[in-house]
Amino acid sequence: MPPSVNIPIEALTSRFNLSGRFENVRSTSLATRFANLRPISEFFDFKRLSKPQNFGEAQSRVNYNLGYFSSNYAAVFVMLSIYSLLTNLTLLFVIFLVVGGMWGIGKLGGQDLDIMGFRATTSQLYTGLLCVAIPLTFISSPFTTLLWLIGASGVTIIGHASFMDKPIESAFSEEAV
Repeated sequence: MPPSVNIPIEALTSRFNLSGRFENVRSTSLATRFANLRPISEFFDFKRLSKPQNFGEAQSRVNYNLGYFSSNYAAVFVMLSIYSLLTNLTLLFVIFLVVGGMWGIGKLGGQDLDIMGFRATTSQLYTGLLCVAIPLTFISSPFTTLLWLIGASGVTIIGHASFMDKPIESAFSEEAV
C-alpha cells in the first residue's frame, strides 16, 4: 500500500484567513451584499494601480481589498458565471431541462401523467429525466466550465486585489493602531 499524502489545508487557508472571510459571506443576504457596491470609478481607479514591493504588501492589499470591494468581486463572479453559461449552451440547456422537468413533475402533485392513453407515474418521470440528464451533463462538460470559472475568477479578483493600492486614509489609520 503506497503511503498516503496529507495536505495541511488549514496551514494553507489560515495564511489568508479564508475561513473567517467565507463565514461573513454566508451570513450576509444577497440584497445587502449588492447594496454595498463601490462605484465603478473607484473600482477601476488606474491611479491607484501599482506593483506591490513584496509578498507582505501584496497580502496586505489582498486582505484589505477583499473586504473593501467584496460586493464588486461578487458582481464580477456573477458576470463570469453568466458568461461561462452563455458560452456553454449545452450546460445551460441541461440546467433548464432539469429545473423545468423537476418543476413540471412537481406540478403534477403526485398524480400520474396521462397523455392520450400513455400513463407514467412520477417515479417513471423522474427516472426518465435522470436517464436523459446524466448523459447530457457529461457531454456538456460541467467540470471544465467550473474549473474555468474558478481560475478566471481567481486570476481576476486576486489580480485586482493585489495590484490595487489601499487608499491613503487606510495607511494613516494603520499607523494609529
